Amino acid sequence: MKIKFSSLTLVLLLSLPVLVKAQTIIKLRSAIDNREFVLSKEKGKFVALHFLLKTECPYCIRHTQEYFSKAKTLKNVVQVFIKPDTELEIRAWSGKLVAEDLKKFPIYRDPDAQLANQLGIPDGYKFHNQIVHYPATILFDTKGKEVYRYVGKNNSDRLSFDQLALKIQELSKN
Repeated sequence: MKIKFSSLTLVLLLSLPVLVKAQTIIKLRSAIDNREFVLSKEKGKFVALHFLLKTECPYCIRHTQEYFSKAKTLKNVVQVFIKPDTELEIRAWSGKLVAEDLKKFPIYRDPDAQLANQLGIPDGYKFHNQIVHYPATILFDTKGKEVYRYVGKNNSDRLSFDQLALKIQELSKN
């Protein structure tokens, strides 16, 4: 039996993986209150997803505090901090952060690092006798399209706030 495909059908079939990837739904629940983050609701703003390490990590605390203290200088950027720990572990960890800051920037939970896996953040990093995903920051533009990603090589290798600010400035010119 011979099957004929039109040119349009072939183009649609070949572009299906691209269409599926472009429609990635990003939805997270806060581990410290009842807020929810949904990427599609943030149109018109840049969104920076900060993937923090699982377990206790002093670099994650410092990294998060730096962003908390400087975030107001990037008014068109939504900062989203994500940990793959349990809700209880995140609550205990976030107790080291300033409560007023957490009201503005909740820590969101990525159960079993599902979103990290979905977005292709590599794992295999050995940290505190566990295998975890590498620290990463993924930046989405004002239309919700991924435009930049930084994946650290270890727990101290992070995209600094100043580096993110320069990247936003560069992308805003386009």
